[in-house]
Amino acid sequence: MLKTWVVAATCLPLVVRRCPACASRRFRASGKFRVNAHHKSIDAWLLVLCTGCGDTAKLTIFERTNVRSVRPELLDRLHGNDLDLTAELLRDPALLRRNRVALDWEGAWSLDTDGTRVPSDEALDVTVRFAAPVPVRPVRLIAEGCGLSRAEVERLIAEGRIVSLDRLDGRLAGDFSFTLKR
Repeated sequence: MLKTWVVAATCLPLVVRRCPACASRRFRASGKFRVNAHHKSIDAWLLVLCTGCGDTAKLTIFERTNVRSVRPELLDRLHGNDLDLTAELLRDPALLRRNRVALDWEGAWSLDTDGTRVPSDEALDVTVRFAAPVPVRPVRLIAEGCGLSRAEVERLIAEGRIVSLDRLDGRLAGDFSFTLKR
């Protein structure tokens, strides 16, 4: 039986960063930008809000950049507080590195299995497609999709009853496939 599962983002992930005002370590993206111009140079930040106290922090998009080097459509999106731009920027590894932050995808994605149940007598071939690059452990996806515990899935992998050309340990954010043998 051949099935396709889809992993999709349901909301924006939380930003992991220490809050200087409280003990919280999570910020949510507000979807708002701050743009500041200084004659011929321009700065832009993505504003994030602390989940504990509501304090605002800024993630640097660019600093002291020549105004002429910024695409006009990007400036329009920044001034318009484009939510799609927020999602694009949060997926940019350079922005995350520059600001020394990480993302917390817990509860920000869903798995659509199209009603797949574990067959009792035949093999199940599954292709997992990622609609958004959400880093998730394949063991967790297989467990959730098949209605098994993660320990059971790890046991089936160790026994060779779940096989894949891709590594099933660690995290993946790209498409993969696996076969569940019965």
